Amino acid sequence: MIILGIDTALRCTGYGVVDFTSSDRIKVLDCGVIKTKTSAPHGECLRRLAGGMRELVEKYHPQAAVIEGAFFQKNIKTAMILSYARGAVMLVFAENAIPIYAYAPRKAKQSVCGNGAASKEQVAYLMAGRLGLNVNDMPLDSTDALALAICHGQIATSPMAQHLLKDML
Repeated sequence: MIILGIDTALRCTGYGVVDFTSSDRIKVLDCGVIKTKTSAPHGECLRRLAGGMRELVEKYHPQAAVIEGAFFQKNIKTAMILSYARGAVMLVFAENAIPIYAYAPRKAKQSVCGNGAASKEQVAYLMAGRLGLNVNDMPLDSTDALALAICHGQIATSPMAQHLLKDML
């Protein structure tokens, strides 16, 4: 199963594409970030973000997409901007009939690290070790995206974990 994990942000969105056969057979196909300059207007950020997602969908044909679930944000402006980015990403998946799942960041970290409060650096080191990658070649936002993809893969492919499978968005 090809799974595309997304750590959504307006100016630096991490992505991770995995071919997930089982928990001990995971192949990373791609990971990285889609960046936009801080001076770019929101519309340009959203255009680049949607364009990057379209390229990934066209190249890898994922069977599932996974994003971070909504979380509490004290600053309403920040929450709104994150919602714009999530919407741009979700639109691309909807256009391509790709099922979208969401997991809380703590759930993804718990799934891959055993600790829902793991730092981005801890996630990066554990992902690199588990997947045979060089931690210095992986942007931190992409490791969170890989964790989301692997979290979903573990749940989706395990008959004993099917009850944990979230409803599609």
